[in-house]
Amino acid sequence: LQVELLRRLLDDEIRSQRRTNVVQSRRFSELLDEAINRYTNRALSTAEIIAALVDLAKELRATNDRATQLGLTQEEVAFYDAVYQNDAAVLELGDDTLKAIAHALVDAVRESATIDWNLKESVQAALRAKVKRLLARYDYPPDKEERAIELVLEQAEVFAAAEAA
Repeated sequence: LQVELLRRLLDDEIRSQRRTNVVQSRRFSELLDEAINRYTNRALSTAEIIAALVDLAKELRATNDRATQLGLTQEEVAFYDAVYQNDAAVLELGDDTLKAIAHALVDAVRESATIDWNLKESVQAALRAKVKRLLARYDYPPDKEERAIELVLEQAEVFAAAEAA
């Protein structure tokens, strides 16, 4: 019963985070599913799963403080997470450049995302091109550039929906 209650609370928190940060919500959703599966398969006892879920809740709360630690807004952190997924980019560009990219991405999306932009292919294509140019301007490594663009566009949809609300 306690496990189910904790799982529901975490699931709700992850769902609310999905409205702001796609990358982090996916990460926490995977961690939660993994922990619950281990419990279901009897790899974890009830006490161990409760401890794991409490640790996950603490980690989830700590991510809310990341914006302050990084010196970014919540929106910028979401885009930062999207471009941070590429290990080569982290090593080559460094934290400050990735922060600058995140800031530029927020500005670009704010500028491009109009009402129903996600339904208009021409606007989507223009935003995709803008993101691609922006990443190229900062010498973002091309090996996972396409994945980064997809994450940025997915995050842009969430961001634009939040802006419209």
